Amino acid sequence: MRLLHYNGDGEFSLTEFFETDIPEYAILSHTWEGEEVTFEDLQNGTGTKKAGYEKIRFCAEQAKRDDLQYFWVDTCCIDKSSSAELAEAINSMFRWYRTSTKCYVYLSDVSRTAVNTYDQGWESAFRKSRWFTRGWTLQELIAPTSVEFFCRESKRIGSKSSLEQQIHEITGIPKSALQGAYLSQFSDKERYSWIQPRQTKVEEDKAYSLLGIFDVQMPLRYGEGMANAFKRLEEEIDKFNKCLQDLRLSDPRDDKTRIEDTKGGLLEGSYHWALETSDFQQWRNSPQTWLLWIKGDPGKGKTMLLCGIINELKKSIPKSTLLSYFFCQATDSRINNATAVLRGLIYLLVDKQPSLISHVRKKYEQAGKALFEDANAWVALCEIFANILQNSKLNSMCFIVDALDECVADLPKLLDLIVQTSSISPRIKWIVSSRNWPSIEKSLNKATQKASLLLELNEKSVSAAVNTYIQSKVDSLATEYEYDNNTRGAVQSYLSANASGTFLWVALVCQELAGISGWEVEEMLSAFPPGLDAVYMRMIKQISISRAAKRCNSILAVVSIVYRPITLDELPSFVDMPPRSSDDINYAIFSRSLQVMSRTLGRDVYSLRTPGIPIDQVKQPDPDPLAAARYSCQYWISHLLDCHTSEDKNKTLQDGGSVYSFLCRSFLYWLEALSLMKSLPDGIVMITKLENWLI
Repeated sequence: MRLLHYNGDGEFSLTEFFETDIPEYAILSHTWEGEEVTFEDLQNGTGTKKAGYEKIRFCAEQAKRDDLQYFWVDTCCIDKSSSAELAEAINSMFRWYRTSTKCYVYLSDVSRTAVNTYDQGWESAFRKSRWFTRGWTLQELIAPTSVEFFCRESKRIGSKSSLEQQIHEITGIPKSALQGAYLSQFSDKERYSWIQPRQTKVEEDKAYSLLGIFDVQMPLRYGEGMANAFKRLEEEIDKFNKCLQDLRLSDPRDDKTRIEDTKGGLLEGSYHWALETSDFQQWRNSPQTWLLWIKGDPGKGKTMLLCGIINELKKSIPKSTLLSYFFCQATDSRINNATAVLRGLIYLLVDKQPSLISHVRKKYEQAGKALFEDANAWVALCEIFANILQNSKLNSMCFIVDALDECVADLPKLLDLIVQTSSISPRIKWIVSSRNWPSIEKSLNKATQKASLLLELNEKSVSAAVNTYIQSKVDSLATEYEYDNNTRGAVQSYLSANASGTFLWVALVCQELAGISGWEVEEMLSAFPPGLDAVYMRMIKQISISRAAKRCNSILAVVSIVYRPITLDELPSFVDMPPRSSDDINYAIFSRSLQVMSRTLGRDVYSLRTPGIPIDQVKQPDPDPLAAARYSCQYWISHLLDCHTSEDKNKTLQDGGSVYSFLCRSFLYWLEALSLMKSLPDGIVMITKLENWLI
C-alpha cells in the first residue's frame, strides 16, 4: 500500500508499506472531476496546477491537524497503468478504508456559505450532493469507523455519527450498518439494494464496487458488461454461502442466546465483578498473558460469566479484533466434541470477515461438505485454522471456549490446539472455562503465557453475584405468583442463607417454587436442603415415590451405562427395562438393540433408489427412519461384550442364536445403516472385536 507524506515544504512524497508495517493514516473520499492528480503526475513532479491538487493539499493539512503523518488518495496512490495493481487495489479498497484512522469526505458541491447548522439550506445542499449518488462512495461511507464531512472550502460539516439520521434518510442504509455492524448480518438482497440508485462512470464498476460490501474477491474484466460482472459477482457470493452453510454445524451466537434464555437471562451484576479482577485485567492488558483459564465447581456460574465477558469484549475491543467463541454441552451431540468446537470458531471468524473463506475453500472445492465430517475433519480444520491465524491482514483475534469438561470427544486434541495457538503471538488470546479437573490443568500448564481465575478463591465476589441473581429470581416469582412482602422476604432470606455461592442451587429451587401459590411457599422452603448434593438426593427421593418411579429408574440405569448420551428418539427402545446389575442392563440393551434394528433396518431404508450415491449428497429424511436405531447400530456389540454373564453370551453367539439370526437376515442392512450414519468404520471395529472374542 502506497501512502502520501506531507513534507512541510508544500511537496508530497509516496512511501510503500508492506501489510504488517502500515502506519496509522487518513484516507480521502471524493467524487472524481475533470482534473485529478495521477500517480504519474506525482512521480514527475507535475500536477500542482490541476484542480484536484487542492483536494490532496486539504487532506494533507487535515491529517496533520489530526496528528497523522500519512494519508491516502485514490487518484494518485495507485498506478492505474498496471492492470494487476489496479485489480489488487480494487479488491483491497474496502479493507483500506476500513483500517484507516480517519476518512475525510470532500464535498465539492457543498459551499462554505451554506454551511450553518442552523440553516436549512445547508442540509438541502448536503442531501443533494453528488457524492451520495456514486457507486464507489458506498463502501467509502460504510467501511471506515470515523468519517468526517467537509465542504469545498475545507470547513467541517459533521461526522457520520452526528449526521447519521440524514445519511440514513438519503441512502436508505440501516443505521446499524452505518454504525459498523458486521455486514454479514444483512441479507444479500438488502446489500444489493444499497447500490441500485448509484451510478458509476464505467458500467462494470457498479458490480466491482460491491466486492468489499460482500467481502469477496474476483478478477476484473473491463469490457465484459455490467450484466456479466454482476453474474460473476453473484456466483462468487453463492460459492461463499454454500461453503459457509456446509461449515456451519451450529451458530455459537444462537447457542449463547439459548443458554441465556434457558438460565433466565444475563444479569450484569452476576458477572461484572470478574472484569475487575487482577487475573482478567492481566489477560486483557498484558502482552505477556495470552491464555486465561476460568475454573470452578459445578453451578458456580462459569457459563453465564463467559456470556458476560463476551458482551463486554464486543463493546470494548477494537473493531479490527475478531472475537470468536463456542459453548460446549455434553448432552448435545452437535456441540460436545473437539471438531465441533473448531468448526464453530472458524464459522464465526468467516461470518464476521468473509474474506477468510479463501482458507476454507482451498480444500472445500475438492472435498465438499465431507471436508468437515469425515475421519480427517479434525486434521483438515486444524490446518485451515492455522492458516487463518497466520493471515498477515488480520490484526488480532480473541477466542473463548466454555465448558471444556463437556467436550466428551477428543478433548486432549482440543487442549493441545489451545496451548499451541496461545503461544504463537500476542495477537492471539484465549479464554477457556471448565471444572477444576487435574487432566485439564495438566494440559493447560504447558502454556507459558497464562493466567487462571479460580472462582473458589473469589468466594466473596461470587456470593455477591449469586445474591444479585437471587434478587432477580425472587422479583420474578413475587410478581408472577403475587407474593406479599413477608413471603418475598422469607424466600429471599432462605435462598441467600443456603445458596453457598452456587447459581445452580438457586435455579433448581426457584424452578421447584414456580407454580406454587404464595401462601404455600413458606411451608415448602424447608423442603429444599442447602447444597447441590442434598437437592439432588431430594429429587431422587421424589422420583422413587412417584408414579413414574419404575420408568425413571429404568432411564437412570440406561443413561449410566450407555457409551454416549442417547436422544429422545432412541430412549424409548430401552426405558421399560427393569434396572438390575450392570451385566443385566448391558445384556438387556444388547437384546433390545437387536429387536429395534430388526424392526427398523431394511434395504434402501432412505428410499434413495440410487446405489453408489456419494454420502455427502444424501439428505437425511424427516422424520429419519433410523432415528430410534442409531445408538443400537453403533453399540450393540459393545454391550454384548461388556456383559460378563457367560451363559447368556455363549447362548446368544452360538449357531442359531440371536446374533447368528440377525447377521444372516440383516447384516447388509446394518452396513447400509452405518454408511448412512457415516459410521461404517465403527462397524468394522465392532466386527473385529466380536471376531477376536470368539477366537
